[in-house]
Amino acid sequence: MSWDLLDWSIVGPALLAGILVLSTHVPLGQVVLKRGIIFIDLAIAQIAALGVIVADTIGWEENVYAVQIAAVGAALIAATLLNWTEKRWPETQEALIGTLFVLAATGSILLLAENPHGGEYLKDLLVGQILWTTWDTLIPIAVLYSVLLVVWFGARETIGDAGFYITFAFAVTAAVQVVGVYLVFASLILPALATRRLNGKVRLLSGYAAGGLSYLAGIVLSALFDLPTGAVTVWTMATIALATGFAIGHVVKSK
Repeated sequence: MSWDLLDWSIVGPALLAGILVLSTHVPLGQVVLKRGIIFIDLAIAQIAALGVIVADTIGWEENVYAVQIAAVGAALIAATLLNWTEKRWPETQEALIGTLFVLAATGSILLLAENPHGGEYLKDLLVGQILWTTWDTLIPIAVLYSVLLVVWFGARETIGDAGFYITFAFAVTAAVQVVGVYLVFASLILPALATRRLNGKVRLLSGYAAGGLSYLAGIVLSALFDLPTGAVTVWTMATIALATGFAIGHVVKSK
């Protein structure tokens, strides 16, 4: 057990990163669960990661803006494609999402096959490096998510399916580069799953609370035991989501 990493200069930015991710992923996750397209976040996140890998492969790794354009561009293309397939073949949408995820995942492996650091690079994209986040790197994400939240809560009834997919693509692309593919999925699905028996603002606030507590517990435990933060946080989120779901179910049944 190490107390060296349990420092506010390290824990603070990491916790804020988790809160920022939750700010968009909790409400979006409720829609994903309702629509039954559970694995869309894995697919979009993996495709955004593929965009980052493509940028690195062609020598753009030093240009932050080029990397972001590659990641967002890949995610938007995927979002546009999935919006089209949902209208054309809604009965096979989940299967198509899974296929897209597998293609993006294997494409990433192929592109990194000749990279001597490919395994470590791929692990960072999957599990994330949230514990090494800094305050400065969170500023553009906070600005982006503020815009997305204004659009989502102010105009979600008018932006339609296309607006949902575009909002989703931007939110996931920013998140995957901070917390990794696995935590993107967990942040989207687990709070929504835990609070599925609730409605409205109560459900939203409960999802935020469960997710926030999960990130705090995961970051602290990973720092103390020197374990990968993303992986630990996925497990703490699953545990807290399970406990939250049971507690909510008990309250609902007792009424």
